[in-house]
Amino acid sequence: MINQQIKIRLKSFDHRILEKTAQEIKEAVKMTGAEIKGPIPLPRKIERFTVNRSPHVDKKSREQYEIRKQQRFLLLNHPTPSTIEIFQKIDLPAGVEVQIKLMSNQK
Repeated sequence: MINQQIKIRLKSFDHRILEKTAQEIKEAVKMTGAEIKGPIPLPRKIERFTVNRSPHVDKKSREQYEIRKQQRFLLLNHPTPSTIEIFQKIDLPAGVEVQIKLMSNQK
């Protein structure tokens, strides 16, 4: 017996858009009859940058910036062919990166 899973990882800088996209995917997949777990929030990655305001004068004067990368994880068990087709029809907003992996385990 082959047990298939689809792993979906969503990444974005804006958590509101990310949550909305995850809910849209979840609702669309539930209509196809597949079992879904998630969205599971993954650890936030924060990158901080320090920049000199002036390169020649006032070495102590600096500005700090940060970028926060949000991530969510969805796991689909026992996907149907219509589940895979639904991913082609979902309209994703700009700024959301999606990684989809199909895993199959033989028992």
